Amino acid sequence: MFFMKKLTSFEGKFIEKYFNQIFQLLPDGLRPEKRSNFKAFDGMNNLFNLAYKVLSWKAHRVIIKVKLKLCLGFLHSVQFGKPSLVCDLMELYRYLVDDFLVGFCGKLGKMDFVMKDERTTRKRRGKREYLNGSKIGELVRGLEEMFGKRVEVHRIRHGSGQAL
Repeated sequence: MFFMKKLTSFEGKFIEKYFNQIFQLLPDGLRPEKRSNFKAFDGMNNLFNLAYKVLSWKAHRVIIKVKLKLCLGFLHSVQFGKPSLVCDLMELYRYLVDDFLVGFCGKLGKMDFVMKDERTTRKRRGKREYLNGSKIGELVRGLEEMFGKRVEVHRIRHGSGQAL
């Protein structure tokens, strides 16, 4: 248990440094100050959240397809409603999504985002920024295309290539 607490404290420190470096690769007008993953107000963090959600759906489908238990992860703790094996598998492919997003965001401008008035808590309302509808479709199609690419992996029974 001590090892897991120590590991998560290291992960928290390094993930902050990681995103600071990733955000330096984004266009100046769109660059967020820090990573915010739950109910983010700026468009770029919401863009990252959407891409990571697509990645989690992909990981979820694969785990179910190969008949593994969703809650039996190695790095992430077991929590109600949080499939820890999905989170563990996402870590392996997160860099690919980040690389895709850096390239995708190079073509974006402030006009590609829309502001929506939403309820942030029971008593408060606030404005949150999202990617507009046509760009969301372009993002999801691009992610699907990336995950559908064939890569060369030597396999014993099924040839030398597989989808990412």
